[in-house]
Amino acid sequence: MYYATMEKFGIEKRDLLKSAVEKARDSQQDAATQFKDALTRLRDLYSVNGGALESNYDKLKGEYEDAERDAEFVRKRIKEMDQVATDLFSEWEKEIGQFTNPTYASNSRRQLNETRAKYQQLAVSLKAAEASMQPVLAQLKDQVLYLKHNLNAAAIGALRGEATNIQNDITRLLEQMNNSIRQADEFIKTLPKE
Repeated sequence: MYYATMEKFGIEKRDLLKSAVEKARDSQQDAATQFKDALTRLRDLYSVNGGALESNYDKLKGEYEDAERDAEFVRKRIKEMDQVATDLFSEWEKEIGQFTNPTYASNSRRQLNETRAKYQQLAVSLKAAEASMQPVLAQLKDQVLYLKHNLNAAAIGALRGEATNIQNDITRLLEQMNNSIRQADEFIKTLPKE
């Protein structure tokens, strides 16, 4: 019903897929920004003494909550993108069977297979980056909870080593997310222009 309505307005499934990929890419960019901000707050937290500690804790907690929200949004966008792709490829399969010209059918089948393969690469990359968010979020949450209950200089000292691990994990996550964003851009370029 949704697709039929959209097609009446001249919006094809391929346009919806392109839009869904763009939204998934954009939500990953937003999440990457949040993780960068959380990394900055984490570094700030471990470079201060005393008075600014609670302020930096509050900022880190806020960045964690924002990163968690953005990670959920990324999951939602990827799920939406997968649904549109599944529907598009299913419709394409059915329509190939309607060709009477075998050359057209063969060309369309080749295009379908190429597009599906490119999409699968993109989906794997986006999902891998999304899956990597959860362990980093869990580590950030641990930091926030520990600091909440032990907001003093001793707590900061005890967490310095763990903070380095989290910073490294966030840096790797950002690299992975940037790679999947580049792949989304490449996939979008392969889709026909409206």
